Amino acid sequence: MAVQAWVGLGSNLGDKQANLAQALAFLRDHGVVTHVSSLYRTEPVGFLDQDWFLNIAVGIQTNATPETFLALLLNIEQQMGRVRVVKDGPRTIDLDLLFWDGHCLDLEGLTVPHPRLHLRHFVLQPLVEIAPDLRHPLLEKTISQLVQELGPPDGVQRVPTPHWPPDPTS
Repeated sequence: MAVQAWVGLGSNLGDKQANLAQALAFLRDHGVVTHVSSLYRTEPVGFLDQDWFLNIAVGIQTNATPETFLALLLNIEQQMGRVRVVKDGPRTIDLDLLFWDGHCLDLEGLTVPHPRLHLRHFVLQPLVEIAPDLRHPLLEKTISQLVQELGPPDGVQRVPTPHWPPDPTS
């Protein structure tokens, strides 16, 4: 039985938009992508001496288990050349499992909902576009409410882009 997962994607190395499109294509190979946000240009958090990111949020229906799905995300990152050298440092692609079908999970190496998503404009802005009524199961608030509570989205700009999201058949 398929479950609905929500994933945050980001890139700040190379052709960022192409990196996001490639990661999206990989995700489409492993489930039914139900939602894709616009592109958002976002300021780095943590390690600031790096280029700005492009971020999106994606909804995907999958038959995988949470552990298998996390392994898939890590595999996509590895295939796309992600190297973890500096915490919060530059990366070709970053895939974060944000929500898993309304469940709370605390497994080795995986906590869902993502523990810091409610504090991050770069996650919430793309997510509120595609799932404003999605409810955080621990905080018992919608994504719209979390965005409102966080305040103005400084350092996050929607990027109007023709031909985004990419056509899955091309």
